Amino acid sequence: MIYKQKNVYKNSLNKYFAIIELNLKSVMAVECIKQDDGIKLVTSDFIEWTYDELNQLTFQEVGQINDAEYESVKRKAIFNKVAEFHDLFHRKQEFVAGESQLNYAGKIYNKDEMVALVDASLDFWLTSGRYCIEFEKKLAKYLGVRYTVLTNSGSSANLLAISALTSYKLGEKRLKRGDEVITVAASFPTTIAPIVQNGLIPVFLDVELGTYNIKVDLLEEAISEKTRAIMIAHTMGNPFDLEAIMALAEKYNLWVIEDNCDALGAKYAGEYTGTHGHIGTSSFYPPHHITMGEGGALYTNDPKLKIIIESFRDWGRDCWCPSGCDNTCNKRFDWQLGDLPEGYDHKYTYSHLGYNLKVTDMQAAIGVQQLDKLPSFIKKRNRNFNLLKEKLKEIEDYIILPEATPNTDPSWFGFIITIKDNVEVNRNEIVNYLEGKGIQTRMLFAGNILKQPAFKDIEYRVVGKLENTERIVNNTFLVGVYPGLTEEMIDYMSLEIIRFFRGEINE
Repeated sequence: MIYKQKNVYKNSLNKYFAIIELNLKSVMAVECIKQDDGIKLVTSDFIEWTYDELNQLTFQEVGQINDAEYESVKRKAIFNKVAEFHDLFHRKQEFVAGESQLNYAGKIYNKDEMVALVDASLDFWLTSGRYCIEFEKKLAKYLGVRYTVLTNSGSSANLLAISALTSYKLGEKRLKRGDEVITVAASFPTTIAPIVQNGLIPVFLDVELGTYNIKVDLLEEAISEKTRAIMIAHTMGNPFDLEAIMALAEKYNLWVIEDNCDALGAKYAGEYTGTHGHIGTSSFYPPHHITMGEGGALYTNDPKLKIIIESFRDWGRDCWCPSGCDNTCNKRFDWQLGDLPEGYDHKYTYSHLGYNLKVTDMQAAIGVQQLDKLPSFIKKRNRNFNLLKEKLKEIEDYIILPEATPNTDPSWFGFIITIKDNVEVNRNEIVNYLEGKGIQTRMLFAGNILKQPAFKDIEYRVVGKLENTERIVNNTFLVGVYPGLTEEMIDYMSLEIIRFFRGEINE
């Protein structure tokens, strides 16, 4: 008998099997069942017969499985190969102290992400699709917010957040050129850049050493008649004082954007960071809490802000139809906006000076799997942070150890170390020493943003003195606590940090 893929055969025991693959020496099949409405798969588990075994069996051709089930089981066959590839070639390397590289961060994944990536690729939808919708719903449910909007990076998320607040659709509450936004100078550049790019004026405050978050006692002093918003990050996964921030925002009717890119899963007063203000942002770059390669998100409970954010993300268009959909509003050719003729296609009507900052479905597919792992990732990050802090307490005379803001449950992104003023240790020396031992280090982002070349000529205002920000520029660095670090690695890292300080003191 000549066997063909997709065909269904019945054996002498009245069992049905669909042929899925014809290989050089064997056949892959799955068991089926015959029903009144056709032949259905019983399971997607494969049975493999050699041709010799097959020839010893008695089969009768009885029909075919439908295209949808055939596609489903063919995908399963591909997924099995992807999982096998992962197990063969994506194995974790054994750690050897002094030889292995200890990165400060990195992607943590298994075969689930690789299978999901291939699944989305087989759809070949390419732009935002079913996985993007699934991710947005899943993240919104996790955070307890009404809306999540995916974008292509955390930096884009910050740009969209500020840009959305400039929309004319917000009336008198919109941000206008020359308005002031309170922030901190010890920050990441793309927390500050969108403020400047939108013609707004950043007002810089200092931070506390230890928490590395904004000095809230300076907030009232920072308010002027031009102050319209607050945009700051939860530093290294440590929430800032949201009670103080939100009280000030309510008192002066200010917008609040929480840059939550380094703090996904952290909580303030029992509620997730990023959900207290008007807009929260996340990054899904590989070092972050979860990854989709490149990616980011915004979240809000305000339906108007959600629509405006999507408009700025999607070329600035007024239409809110998702990719591949038309006429969601049921009056696509009945609008009259701007000076356009009545009935001009709503899909090609633009209400904002927007961008194209969408994410692909392949990226979102990875993110869906990563979200399931987020709670375990956070648990490991916090475990590593606590292990490292406990071990470094013996050199607390020489360094400032990081500490959580009161009333918070951090989701630590890194472990910040500041060398105390009375210690004659040069930061560059310890950083070079640790890097030489295979322990990756990083600065606390831009240090003092006002010392960065790109921000040299911007218009800004400073309230108080940036004394701690200056100390951060000169004396602060960080090491990792990401889930890929084991207790053995933390032991090695802490030992080398302690050895360095003891060596300098002994000299």
